Amino acid sequence: RSLHRFVYASSSSLYGDNVSMPMREDALPQPVSPYGVTKLAAEQLGYLYFVNHALPATALRYFTVYGPRQRPDMAFHRFIRASLDGTPITLYGDGEQTRDFTYVADAVSATIAAGERGVPGRAYNVGGGSRVSMNRVIEIIGDVAGRPLKVRCEPAQKGDMRDTYADTSLARSDLGFTPSVTLEQGIEAEYRWLSSVPIRA
Repeated sequence: RSLHRFVYASSSSLYGDNVSMPMREDALPQPVSPYGVTKLAAEQLGYLYFVNHALPATALRYFTVYGPRQRPDMAFHRFIRASLDGTPITLYGDGEQTRDFTYVADAVSATIAAGERGVPGRAYNVGGGSRVSMNRVIEIIGDVAGRPLKVRCEPAQKGDMRDTYADTSLARSDLGFTPSVTLEQGIEAEYRWLSSVPIRA
């Protein structure tokens, strides 16, 4: 049985900092972290297998996926847990760094679409459709929680990109992808989920 499609979970981290906004798939990758380098390398490996062995490989460059069942070490999970516990969060940098946040259900929709009709050899951006600062994220979580978060600031971490923002026009034209969940809706959904999850010792 032949393989219909191989979809690789790539990342916006491969773009790095010196890329114009919004980020397009044809921009020169300049990753600033080991994670971004590994994503770029794996993407290139998939592309080589497509060129040399006709592997129907498609890559999706996810932009900061969040939502219910998110890993506990990820920022939104930590921020929401801190708001529930009344403990301070640690914010690295001045909070004006921006991200294109993608709700998990939108990421899943894009992944299914790529498996069905992604063009082999092509990479697609998958983003949430807006560019939002971390300070604004903290405000939204505070609004959902009904009280402001306590924030402890630390210097920016090396390897963290300053800004991300996806141009998703290629995914829209090839995959029919359009994000459907706003950041406010997504944070509220993750907050409700985390509120219902018992804390494990």
